[in-house]
Order: sequence, then C-alpha cells, then structure tokens
Amino acid sequence: MINKNINVALIGNPNTGKTSVFNQLTGLNQQVGNYPGITVEKKIGFCKLPNNIKANILDLPGTYSLNASSIDENVVIELLLNKNDKLYPDVALVVTDVENLKRNLLLFTQIKDLEIPTILVINMADRMEHKGITLNIPYLEEHLKTKIALISSRKGFGIEELKKMIITYKTISSEPCLNASVIDPEYFDSLRKAFPNQLLYKLWLVITQDVNFLNLERKEIHSSFTKSHSDLKRLQQKETIKRYQFINDVLKEGLNVDASVAKDFRSKLDRVLTHKVWGYFIFFVILFVIFQSIFDWSKIPMDFIDSTFASLSTLANDTLPAGVLTNLISQGIIPGIGGILIFIPQIAFLFLFISILEESGYMSRVVFLMDKIMRKFGLSGKSVVPLISGTACAIPAIMATRNIENWKERIITILVTPFTTCSARLPVYAIIIALVIPDTRVLGIFNLQGLTLMLLYLLGFGMAIFSAYVLNKILKIKGKTFFVVEMPNYKLPMFKNVAINVIEKTKAFVFGAGKIILAISIVLWFLASYGPGKKFNNADEIIRTKSENTTITPQELDNKVASYKLENSYIGIMGKTIEPAISPLGYDWKIGIAIISSFAAREVFVGTLATIYSVGGSDNEDTIKNKMAAEINPETGKKIFNFASGISLLLFYAFALQCASTLAITRKETNSWKWPLGQLIFMSGFAYVVALIAYQILK
Repeated sequence: MINKNINVALIGNPNTGKTSVFNQLTGLNQQVGNYPGITVEKKIGFCKLPNNIKANILDLPGTYSLNASSIDENVVIELLLNKNDKLYPDVALVVTDVENLKRNLLLFTQIKDLEIPTILVINMADRMEHKGITLNIPYLEEHLKTKIALISSRKGFGIEELKKMIITYKTISSEPCLNASVIDPEYFDSLRKAFPNQLLYKLWLVITQDVNFLNLERKEIHSSFTKSHSDLKRLQQKETIKRYQFINDVLKEGLNVDASVAKDFRSKLDRVLTHKVWGYFIFFVILFVIFQSIFDWSKIPMDFIDSTFASLSTLANDTLPAGVLTNLISQGIIPGIGGILIFIPQIAFLFLFISILEESGYMSRVVFLMDKIMRKFGLSGKSVVPLISGTACAIPAIMATRNIENWKERIITILVTPFTTCSARLPVYAIIIALVIPDTRVLGIFNLQGLTLMLLYLLGFGMAIFSAYVLNKILKIKGKTFFVVEMPNYKLPMFKNVAINVIEKTKAFVFGAGKIILAISIVLWFLASYGPGKKFNNADEIIRTKSENTTITPQELDNKVASYKLENSYIGIMGKTIEPAISPLGYDWKIGIAIISSFAAREVFVGTLATIYSVGGSDNEDTIKNKMAAEINPETGKKIFNFASGISLLLFYAFALQCASTLAITRKETNSWKWPLGQLIFMSGFAYVVALIAYQILK
C-alpha cells in the first residue's frame, strides 16, 4: 500500500515569516497557481520528512483571524471547513512571531478549536535574547494543548526538529482552547441540539462567515438560528475578548520580557525613514539607485543575450534545410522569443530590488509615507499597496483593491493603477531609451539612461495621483476609509527568500510573455512572409527592373527586394492602412503593427519588431537593437527611432492602457463594462494626444 503524502497547511498572520518557513521546508520544489474561480495565489511545495515520509506544504494567504474580511482570508476558512478538499490539512502549522506572540495566538486558538492537529511554530527565535524575551515552552505546550517548535527561519535552526514534529501529528491533542459555548450559552446549546453530529465551532464559522463545509448548507440552518449582522458582530467581538483573556492568562507564566535588556533600534530608524522630509528624500535616493543599477548592471548580459539570439537565428538559417519551416524558426520564432529574453536581466534586477525592500521591512514604511500624500488627493494608504504592486503587474495590483472597503476609493484605485509602470513596460522603455537617449553621465556620475527610466516611473505614478484627484472631484460617491498598516521589524533580507522570489517572478514573466510572443511571432511571420497579388509574388522582377539603370550591389538589391516584399505582404498592407493615423506621432507602419499586437501584452512590442525586421532584412546576424537603430524612413531619409519619435513612443506607452488582461480584470472587479471601456478610451486618447504634442514639438 502506497502511503499518502501528509497535507501540511502553513497558516499565520502577515509578517510572521510564514513564507520563509515555507521556503526552508520546500526550497525550490514549489508550484505556484491560483485557487479555482479566483485569482488569489496558491503556493504548494513538497518536502521530504524523516523516515522517508513526504509532505505537501500549502502556504495559505496571511490572515489575522478566522473572522474573514477579505477574499484571501476566505480562502483560508473555506479550506479549513471542507474535509472533502484534496488539500484539507492533516496538520496545521501556525507560524507566529516571538515578538507578537499575544496577537498571533488569536489565530492559533481558532484553528486549534477546529480540531485540526495544530503545531505552534514560534519564529524569529534568534531575536529573543536581543529583545529580552524568555519562554516557558513546557508550560505553553501544556496550557495550549499542543506541540511547540521554536525556530528561526532566517538562521535555519529548528527546521529539522519541526520536520520530526510534523510526522507525529497524530499524537497532538484535539482538545479546544476555548469552549465555544461561552460566547452565548443559550444560542450555542440550541445549535448543538439541532446539529448533534457537527462540531460547534465549525457551525459558528459557517453562520458568521457565509461559507460551507461538508454537506451543510446555510439554508439548512433554520431561521431561528440566524442572527442579525449587528448581533453576529457583537458575538464575534465577545469571542475575541474571551480568547484574549485565555491568551493573557497563559502568557502570564509562559512569556517574560525584560525591558531593561531589550534594545530598541527600530524606533530610532523609523524616526528617520518615516520623517516628513528625510523619509521622502531617502525613498527617492533608493529609487534613483535602483534605476541606475537596472541600466548599468544589465547592459553586459543584455548585449550577450541579444547577440546570442542573432547568432542562433543565423545558425538555424544556415544549418537547417531550406524551406518554410526553417524561415519560420530563423525569422519568426527565434527573433520573437529573443525579443523578450533579452530583458531577463532588467526584469530580474527590478524584482531583486523590490524583494529586498519587502524582505527588509522598508516597503511598509513607504506605504506609511505615501498615505500622507494620498489623502491630499482623495485616497488613503489602502490605495498605496495596489499602486506599488502595480510596478510588478497591474492585474494582481487591481485585485489587491478588494481590501478597500469604500467603493469610491476602490473604483478610483482600479482606474488609475494601470498608469503605474509595470514590469511589462520595462522592455519597451529599455529598448527605446537605449536607442534615443545617449549613454552618457550627468555630472560625471549619473547615467542619463537610468535617470530617464526613473523619470518615466515617476511620471506614471504622478499621472495616477493626478487622475485620482480628478476622479475624486467627478465621482459623487460619499464614504470614508481608515487605514492601519503594520510596521514589521527591520531585518536583513534572507538570500534564499530573495532568490526564490526573483526566480519565481522572473520565470512567471518569461513564460507568461513567452507563450503570447510565440503565438504572435508565428502569426506575424506568416503575415510578413506572404501577401496577395502580383506585387508580392513578382517582387524580384519588379525591383530588378527598377534598378536596371542604377549601380547597386547584390546585397543592396536583396535588401530592396526583402523590403518591397514586406511592404506588400499581408502585414505590410495592414500597416500601411493604419499609418496615416500614427505618422503624426512619428511612427511608421511597422511600429503601428507592434503597437496593435502589444495590446495582448506590452512586452510583445519588441518581439513584434524583432520578427518584422528579421523577415524584412537579409542580415540575420545583426542584433535586434542594431536593426532598430538602422531603420530609415524612406520618405524623410531620417532614422525611424530618433529623439522625437523615441520620446513620443515612451510617452505613449507611459499613458496607454495597452493590456487586454488589465481590461479583463477591471471588468471582473467592477462587474461592468462601463469602467474598463472608459478606462481604455481615456488612457489611449490621452496617450495619443501627449505623444502627438511631444513629437510635433521635438521633431
């Protein structure tokens, strides 16, 4: 008989180091997906325990209690109440922070009362001496009726002992910490009589949280057992008070803090980093360093990847048998994929810096700082999290608005979040900046290209804030939101956590964009390699006839034939059709096709141009950047990518929506097409006007 893997659920408050514990247990042996029907991230890892026992480790979203107030917290409750779920835990690991044990134990007592074998994992034990904390572990185990693992996920100690503890989960007491009847004895007694075979605390959660477990449906609970919303809230508050009374009694003997030993470096640092002047100055210095580094550090690996794919394209063309398939591979697939992989260094560095800021605890201080600015524009700090998250991707950022209770504030945040510069814009910015902004130093120190990138990020954020201010004046919806942010302790980022985060997010970016680019590259190659009518089919003859009376090298003749065929291909005809609308912005038909195709995903822009230029040129060995730099407008004789057209293109992508997925998630979150269509029309129209003005002034 094959032993079933142990299902282990990692549960805890935010900022308890839960994900660090997950990484320690699983390493890179992880899978990331979404829960069915929703877009909350689901992380499952695999761990080998002693005695060759295997475990599935599920990293559940952070939650403060089982009284859910967000979709993330609902995910936790629904799993814990549904024994039929294939991920239902055999054992729960409730991860707590040794410095916030009292608050963290609220969640522990709730999960323990569901009669799930529960291990209390006390994390950050390496800080106990520094903070003057001592724990009476035997006493805590006895009164909390559980096993306790004292660990440090940062230092790695206690992890092996935790693994040994997991395999003995069947010996853990199922006795609850709190008798649920004390919440309302008469009410709970009637519940017990009506549903004698159901766990009382589970019944209570089903009633209060509007979730189901097993075959018990809310409609099966007779109306006499339902209560008003205000009564339920009152009883939830009473439950919380009872639990904290129990926790306080246990910690009187189980926890001791010697304030004379504790060293409080955090408050001193907070006074500087959240200062009303120096706080903002330090934040902008950090941003400046990040964008300087993204350009300076990534230049060599980007050039290497670019030249490698150019060589691969040539190798495929020279070694594979001549034919349609070889052309597809060498002129379509390889250049298209190379057009996204070239930006792996910059994407990885961006995620590296974001991960370091999050791991160190500094990002929460940024949220606190920005709250002060947000309030002046009609928003609160709750909008800061989505806006900052938007630097990675607008889709999860828009989903993060679910924690904003006020509908007006939430809809404004949803509408303006796409203005923040996401990682998909970075490839477009990077290639255009490299083409039109000189690689020089300002004051002999600062990289001008890095400064330009930083300005584009600030421009996007500034536009988001300005749009929020305008929308706040236009939308006549009343309401007020209060914002509370937890300031985690400062800590040195864990290399393992940062590395795993960078690898996972970069991989998700590459594979997500790669699938789209591969499909679009094949379609674009076909449209660029074939065309209707005599002009395309007789291109050789037409060009040779036109060139009879001129001196021209065979190489130049081949280039003219390739260019003529491209203009008369299906994609050329499409591009020429839209060219009158985009030529006032300084773009030719090729850029127009790239803009249209990039509506699937912004990063497709570069891959599209790489494919078009590969089909339309004869030199496969040239890099993407060189091909774009050499592109000439036949009407003006000037380079297509000059300063004026480059700035115009940068501004267009800074303001345009250009992302079908963002449009779809806005429709889903607002439950209406009114908002996403308005968002698309305004952002696209505004981007067009700004790009037009910029080009006409600079040309």
